[in-house]
Amino acid sequence: MLARTLYEGCPLCGEKGINSRLNAGCTHHPLYKPAIAPEISWLECAGCNHVYTDGYHTDEALAIIFADTNENQKVGFALEDQRNISARIVDKVLPYADGGDWLDIGFGNGSLLFTAAEYGFVPVGIDLRRDNVEAMRNFGVEAHLVELSQFAHPSRFSVISMCDVLEHMPYPRAGLTAAHSLLEAEGVLFLSMPNMDSMAWKHLNSIQQNPYWGELEHYHNFGKGRLYGLLAESGFEPVRYGISERYRACMEVIARKKR
Repeated sequence: MLARTLYEGCPLCGEKGINSRLNAGCTHHPLYKPAIAPEISWLECAGCNHVYTDGYHTDEALAIIFADTNENQKVGFALEDQRNISARIVDKVLPYADGGDWLDIGFGNGSLLFTAAEYGFVPVGIDLRRDNVEAMRNFGVEAHLVELSQFAHPSRFSVISMCDVLEHMPYPRAGLTAAHSLLEAEGVLFLSMPNMDSMAWKHLNSIQQNPYWGELEHYHNFGKGRLYGLLAESGFEPVRYGISERYRACMEVIARKKR
């Protein structure tokens, strides 16, 4: 069975003191394979109160997980319905950026890039699933199979979107630092992810139906407060908060590059 690479401290602040939060089974996850550990251990930082898993998947484990793709993450999934959701995202970004290159990190079904292109943005995507990258290229969209840290296009983008991506990154601060370097001056960052500060999250906990504790691909659970703090530490100023339509109990945040 493939063990995770354990964190030596909080992946956000480095604090060594931790509190055990809970253990949750993940065998129900559609991408689960028997080679993966069947349980996820969640910890809480004693310093900054960030909630995270005890470790992250090895490259070998990720290769097993990425061998399959959820239907809703495949390019072209429910294209017309997704187009409507994506249009509402673009509409929220427009007051802060109305043109230029738009980079979607972990673009999944591709809807946001397709829709941003309709509005006049130049779409660019990066993803870790080869089939998705090839499918996007077949649509004529610039797409790269690359880790964000290896994507070197400094100050190119007016907008970067990370829709339900930051919680997948072993070290979210490094992801935000990379995004910061890719944005032009006063560029816009769009984020969405579950919000553990929300009443919707707390309700799911109370009825023991919160799907995120058993989410195989997530390493972090953010609340609005901790996310805003991390954004400020990473050179961003949040300018808009909203409720995400993409998944249950999720938030979306628009932030601007400060420096």
